[in-house]
Amino acid sequence: MIKIKTPLLGWAFNDVLNELHQLVFHGVPDESEPFELTLLEREYIAFVLACYYQCGRCLKFHEHAIDVLRRKEKSPPWNWKEQLVNATLFLHLDGQKLSRIEWQHWLQMWATIAKQIHAEHPGLACYLAYSIGIARHDKNLMDHAFGSISESIDHNDRLRGIIRDIDGLVIFMKAATSKNRSDPTIINHLKSRGIEEV
Repeated sequence: MIKIKTPLLGWAFNDVLNELHQLVFHGVPDESEPFELTLLEREYIAFVLACYYQCGRCLKFHEHAIDVLRRKEKSPPWNWKEQLVNATLFLHLDGQKLSRIEWQHWLQMWATIAKQIHAEHPGLACYLAYSIGIARHDKNLMDHAFGSISESIDHNDRLRGIIRDIDGLVIFMKAATSKNRSDPTIINHLKSRGIEEV
């Protein structure tokens, strides 16, 4: 007889996370707003958030999804993973904790990184910065990224949709990465008391 392990938070919670994943990445016919960002753009953002939150399981999942989409779309060669990890590394710096002179230097260096990413995928660097700004609630970063996004988008409905897509991704990824990252530790804590997963 095969014993099926019940997730720590139960099947209902897992179902909700799966529904959120569906809404954020694929939508629900006749229920979801149309996406403004492509699925590949949303996967790039998810990969950076997984990197930022240090969730190995999420990183593998979204790296695979990106590779599949890039093959399917016959995307031109691009060392996307290295550039997105570089961007994440740079976005870890909290602008609220930098001095004015450091922030000005950060902006100059970020512009160089953003141009490299923009050359391969226009707009993506700003989306990444805005997503990390939301995740960290970094007003300086959010203001800077929003200014860049706003300058490049003419129509308000499209701008609203892009921000909605990014915000939904951040909310989902915060929940998913927290769960995926902490589950092994929680399971080990319970095992230390002789409590096995059901």
